[in-house]
Amino acid sequence: MSLTQKEAYRVMRQEYPDVLNMDNLCRLLAVSKKTAYKLLKDGEIGCIKVGREYHIAKARLLT
Repeated sequence: MSLTQKEAYRVMRQEYPDVLNMDNLCRLLAVSKKTAYKLLKDGEIGCIKVGREYHIAKARLLT
């Protein structure tokens, strides 16, 4: 079953906060932390680093 972008956003909006942490990102994308860090480092997913934590806007995952 394939979701449209609008349907996918509606599902994401219900379950996850607007700003994701690393655990949320890994769970949402079904990837390991190592893979998630690589995606952030390579610029595949935009993020903001605050101290030692990464904050990812949920809307960035759809673009």
